[in-house]
Amino acid sequence: GSIRYPAAFCNLCGLKPQRGRVPLAPDVGHWHGLSVKGCVTQTVLDTALFLDATIARGGEEGAPPPPERPLAEAARTAPGRLRIALSHKPVRAVAPPIVTDEVKGAVAQTGELLRSLGHEVAEQDPSYGGAGNNITVRYLAGIADDVAAVEHPERLERRTRGFGRLGSLYPRAVVERARRAAERDAARINAIFDRFDLLITPVAGEAPFEVGRWEGRGAVRTLLGMSRTYCLGPVWNHTGQPAAAVPAGVTDDGRPLSVQLVGRPNDEETLLSLAAQLEAERP
Repeated sequence: GSIRYPAAFCNLCGLKPQRGRVPLAPDVGHWHGLSVKGCVTQTVLDTALFLDATIARGGEEGAPPPPERPLAEAARTAPGRLRIALSHKPVRAVAPPIVTDEVKGAVAQTGELLRSLGHEVAEQDPSYGGAGNNITVRYLAGIADDVAAVEHPERLERRTRGFGRLGSLYPRAVVERARRAAERDAARINAIFDRFDLLITPVAGEAPFEVGRWEGRGAVRTLLGMSRTYCLGPVWNHTGQPAAAVPAGVTDDGRPLSVQLVGRPNDEETLLSLAAQLEAERP
């Protein structure tokens, strides 16, 4: 399952850590490098404690260098004055994305709160380019791998088997090309961190919606619908860096709102520190 989306839709904290931060063995490289392990928690500090207990201490291929201090300490420490970018620009993939006024408003209100806390806040969009196309290839190929690996694929939902068939259409050369493109995409997208310490976006393109929206739909219709709504999170699986869902109030009818905090590569510390500051202001 996801980390950020259920956190965002349930008024919880969910940090997708740096790729390789938490060991994936024996599935190193799962979903062609998109997968990470993490948790969903009621507080930012709980997320930090979980990561302190589970992060790789060296030895696993691709593991990043360990944090300079315990992440729980970072969550307990004020972040200092940061340069923060706001953006609600979506990443286009297989269908035109949706970003509603409700989630845009959550980002804007978070920006105002951060300005009042002394941070430098400005609007700036990352240069996503065609990254969405490469993400789709890695995502569907990963599902195809999982479908092929189960003992009884005939027991899977029809729609899941359909996702697997879509992923199996990609030749391995295309999948490897999409994976190699991640480094180039990351360099372009992460240029925003030459100027800013953190980026804040919506988590999803809309607030929580009805259960079963795509129930009974086929794989293609579900993929198109998901692509429109989940248009701001997967890019950070593609680049590999940490990104977190943090509560940001509620809609007029009481559904949770959330914002996504995106950090520099390997920098969960700054992200957790700011997330804890937001949590203290909006408990």
